[in-house]
Amino acid sequence: MALLEVRGLSKSFGGLRVLSSIDLAVEEGSVHAVIGPNGSGKTTLLNCVSGILAPDRGEVRFRGERIDHLRPFRRAMLGVGRTFQNIRLFSGMTVLENVLVGEHCRTGAGLLRAWFRLPFRPLAEEVEVRRRGMDLLDLVGLSDRAEEPAGSLPLGDQRRVEVARALATGPGLLLLDEPAAGMTPTEKMDIIKLIRDIAAGGCTVILVEHDIGLVMDVSRAVSVLNFGEKIAEGSPAEVRSAPRVIEAYLGEEG
Repeated sequence: MALLEVRGLSKSFGGLRVLSSIDLAVEEGSVHAVIGPNGSGKTTLLNCVSGILAPDRGEVRFRGERIDHLRPFRRAMLGVGRTFQNIRLFSGMTVLENVLVGEHCRTGAGLLRAWFRLPFRPLAEEVEVRRRGMDLLDLVGLSDRAEEPAGSLPLGDQRRVEVARALATGPGLLLLDEPAAGMTPTEKMDIIKLIRDIAAGGCTVILVEHDIGLVMDVSRAVSVLNFGEKIAEGSPAEVRSAPRVIEAYLGEEG
């Protein structure tokens, strides 16, 4: 069953066509990768799914309902979470506080009260929110750094904080934009395990990633974009051997 359906999605910036009639169906519980050369439209596709950009034409359906008219925070409340290629943490806040920001759309507590530590008696909800936040940091392997400033962490750890913050929104669909960018080989092995753990926990993943080895290792299905068009789709093995993919992206050795 398709958790997410994209139908005829098109997007242009001025005279530049970035996406051209893209169709995409992402099965519930899967890891579905979207790959392609730089400028092929991958991040624009994620932006249209998450609501940061409005498509010129086409539909985005989540759990069978159209969401392309909804603002990003409404999509997040429905269960569409995401990370960004350029890390967007609050560097002066602690690692745990960054994760708790993701929790606010699922709680009754005010975000400003949490940020500015306005005086109030401890609430049962706050205790539970912090417990969930620590559980997520444990999932990404950072529970021992919960009280450190997020900006002091290495790049790879900051990316994992972003994943934890996105998971704190309670997504049924998680959009990961270049989660392994700038990581060492050891860190990439950790992110592969993390993506598998996320999917095993019932969250569907759309993965945009340049590391083809990582993509082929962790994905159930792969869609390939080139110049804004979908040129191939299928299992990792099918995509790896597709002539148009080899020509456009992987190269002859790939």
